[in-house]
Amino acid sequence: MKYADKLLLYAVTDRSWLGGKTLYEEVEHAIQGGVTFVQLREKRLEDTAFLKEAQEIQKLCKKYHVPFVINDNVEIAARIHADGVHIGQSDMEVKKARERLGNERIIGVSAQTVEQAVRAERDGADYLGVGAVFPTGSKADAVEVDHQTLREICRAVQIPVIAIGGITKDNVKELNDSGICGIAVISAIFAEKDTKEAARSLKEKTMEALGII
Repeated sequence: MKYADKLLLYAVTDRSWLGGKTLYEEVEHAIQGGVTFVQLREKRLEDTAFLKEAQEIQKLCKKYHVPFVINDNVEIAARIHADGVHIGQSDMEVKKARERLGNERIIGVSAQTVEQAVRAERDGADYLGVGAVFPTGSKADAVEVDHQTLREICRAVQIPVIAIGGITKDNVKELNDSGICGIAVISAIFAEKDTKEAARSLKEKTMEALGII
C-alpha cells in the first residue's frame, strides 16, 4: 500500500467537541500538529451537508498532502474522488466497495478477529483498523480487542494494521510490541482544548512506542 507510511497518526473526526470552532479549523490544527491521515466520520448529517463538508475537508487534506478517506459512505467517496473509504463489518462488502471505487482508491476495514482480518485482506482491503484496544466512549458499539488478538492479527496479514479505541498519549506505549504501524484516535485529539498540541504530543509518544525515535 503506497500510503502505509501515512498511517502513523490517523485522525477520525468527531464534531461533538467543536465548542464553537468549525470542523475544518480543528482538522487543520490536527494536521498542523502532526496528523498523517484523516477519516471523515459523520453519522448524523444528511447527504447534502455531508457532501459539502466532505469536499471542504478533502481540499484541506490535499493542501497538506494528507490522505483523506470517508467513513462508511462509499457513494460520497466515489462522487468526490476521495482517496478512499473505511468500512466496518456491517457496511458494504470490500469486494463491492472495490468495484465501485476502483483499484487506485484506499479501502480500510475494521476488524476484531483474525478471521475477519484475513478475509478483509483476501477480499482486497488495503489496511485494517483493529479495536477497541482500550475501553472507549467514542463509539457506543465498540467491541474490545485484547492485545494478544491484536498481535495475532498483525502476524496473520501482510497489509498494514492500525490500532484504534481508547488510545491516549499515556497508554500508547502499551502497544509497542504489537506489530501495528500506527494508531487511529478520535477523542485523544478532538476532545482536547488544543487540538494541535494534542496531535503533536500523541505523535511523539506513538513514534517512541513504535521505536521510530
